[in-house]
Amino acid sequence: MNKEKILLFILACIQFTNIMDFMIMMPLGPQLMRIFNINPQEFSIIVSSYTISAGIFGFLGAFFIDKFDRKNALLYIYIGFTVGTFACAIAPTYHLLLIARILTGMFGGVLGALVLSIIGDAIPLDRRATAMGFVMAAFSFASVIGVPFGLLLATSFSWHMPFFLLSFLGLIVTLLIYMYIPNMKDHLVKKKAGENPFTFLINIANNGNQVRALLLMVCLMISQFSYISLLSPYLVANVGFTEHDLTYIYLIGGAVTIFTSPLVGKLADKFGRTKVFIVFSTLAIIPLLIITNLGTTPIFLVVIITTFNFVFISGRMIPGSTMITATVLPQNRGGFMSINSSVQQLSSGLAAFLAGIMVHKSSSGLWENYNYVGYMALVASIIAIGLSTTIKAIDNKGKPATEPVIENV
Repeated sequence: MNKEKILLFILACIQFTNIMDFMIMMPLGPQLMRIFNINPQEFSIIVSSYTISAGIFGFLGAFFIDKFDRKNALLYIYIGFTVGTFACAIAPTYHLLLIARILTGMFGGVLGALVLSIIGDAIPLDRRATAMGFVMAAFSFASVIGVPFGLLLATSFSWHMPFFLLSFLGLIVTLLIYMYIPNMKDHLVKKKAGENPFTFLINIANNGNQVRALLLMVCLMISQFSYISLLSPYLVANVGFTEHDLTYIYLIGGAVTIFTSPLVGKLADKFGRTKVFIVFSTLAIIPLLIITNLGTTPIFLVVIITTFNFVFISGRMIPGSTMITATVLPQNRGGFMSINSSVQQLSSGLAAFLAGIMVHKSSSGLWENYNYVGYMALVASIIAIGLSTTIKAIDNKGKPATEPVIENV
């Protein structure tokens, strides 16, 4: 059990740096737009460039990721991610930052797939949601520690400093991967020699269960990333926040989800992944509609609303991600999760791009049509709830895996 805890801790550290690298761009939006003199559409391109790059290279990674020891693949991809982050730190202009974000996304997308694959390989299904909740608590730590501290560095020094910090942390995590992550080759034993590299794509296309799992990820990303990608600039322009006030959103929201994420994982293992997913997806609709229709509002009230938003969207991602990992056999999990990561990143990029097109500044400086972004997210949320009821889990032998029944607990 100690080795399992060490593994999960390192995976959580990887997720922390990966998520912070991704998240820090959004609260830096007002500062970057001012420094580079760019409009909302140009800023949305910076945000979506990472996700589109991650999506493309996550797809390409699916062709080779299951052919290597999980540890070696994780080590080299994480090194590439750290180099890309350092390139962001030293980028002096908008266009060079854009190129650096594309470089970072090349590795970031595959990195997320590898983390989920390792959890799927190493943790039995009946404990997997709990493990997923622990690793996904990294999102909360990134919110409560990483993003506020990164914003403090950015406002005190320059926007480059958060990326220097992440580069330094990346070196430490690289050493942890090398020293403590065990070699993981079991999936190679089950892999058929000489298998056509396109076979797994054909198998996915012919597997309705896996297709629905991928569609679920599309809907989840559109339902949350469409409005979250522009949340910080909107709060500054329309709601009355200062750039410094944005830290409260991530600090308090992240602090609460540090405790709720592991709890949600345990609930999903105890009462069923689908049931918990539906409950949190339904609850997530409430703050979504409030946030995207806010006018000038007291800061404390906005923080309460956004905190509930953090809790509910992270609460649905934990059982949702667990459901997706359980639709594929171990020998194909890396490739499938790379495809899933590609779908996730491309959907996020599409969501940010569509939001950037829909929203525009009025002559008074206010952002208009943000509520339409919320309605798009609402439709995607409803579709996701419907899809979740059709996804079936299998165990490592390909047999149906039943969910817990509440009455028998």
